[in-house]
Amino acid sequence: MSLLQALIIAILQGATELFPVSSLGHAVLLPALLHWPFDENDPTFLPFLVMLHLGTSVALFVFFWRDWAAIIGGALGLHGRRYRLESFRILFLLAIATVPAVICGGLFEHLFRHLFGSPLPVAGLLVANGVMLLLVEQLRSRMAPLHGEDPEAGRPIASLTARDALFIGLFQCLALFPGMSRSGATIGGGLLRGLHHDVAARFSFLMAEPIILAATAHQILKMRHVPVTHEQIHLGVIAACVSGVTALICTAILMRFFRQHDQWALAPFAYYCIVLGLGSLAYLSGVL
Repeated sequence: MSLLQALIIAILQGATELFPVSSLGHAVLLPALLHWPFDENDPTFLPFLVMLHLGTSVALFVFFWRDWAAIIGGALGLHGRRYRLESFRILFLLAIATVPAVICGGLFEHLFRHLFGSPLPVAGLLVANGVMLLLVEQLRSRMAPLHGEDPEAGRPIASLTARDALFIGLFQCLALFPGMSRSGATIGGGLLRGLHHDVAARFSFLMAEPIILAATAHQILKMRHVPVTHEQIHLGVIAACVSGVTALICTAILMRFFRQHDQWALAPFAYYCIVLGLGSLAYLSGVL
């Protein structure tokens, strides 16, 4: 892998891990579209992936450090009894929302990636991801008037119930299909439980921290017997820094966009996925 390829993949990972457009889908499609001679399932590629995920994880922690400080500080009783109960509640909700993905991932991730991890199925699933985002926005726009809800009044994270958290967690399982976005699925699940886009995204990214760390730990275990060269270490460190900075910038952009646009805010990402997916299908099938 050249330095240029590493930088491109790092930037793509940092952006697509946060934007609801499927980082794994892009990781599968990019080498196929550009005819790069490697794939993300190659064992020698694991150290590079680990560094990318560490960079993204650090970026998320840096951006949401105030949230984590408030949650952890509250749980330790540093801010009074009321905040302690609220912090424990948020930690409980995050744990509940994480359970479905942990169970389904442990049971089916390898099978799903084997069946759907090649470029053509991923391109089709990227189209499905775009359709899902549009359906979520359509359902959300219909649900508020139906239930007599004020569209301007959103729910805070602490108001979620265990059932709400489980619902969002089940949505997260869609990301087991390469091409379906984890952040898109969880943000969509949050929207359908009455959260505004920015609050749903905040809950999604708080959920992402333990998921990404767990995935990274799993990858580290898998690479115990994989020889790592000095060149791979250097590329990995550079890529991790680039991925982390990109993720930090993209998180800030996305959160600001969601605060300013709460109606059909997922639509631009949906159209992007549909166009890229259809274009990739046409190109990989030899139509273009």
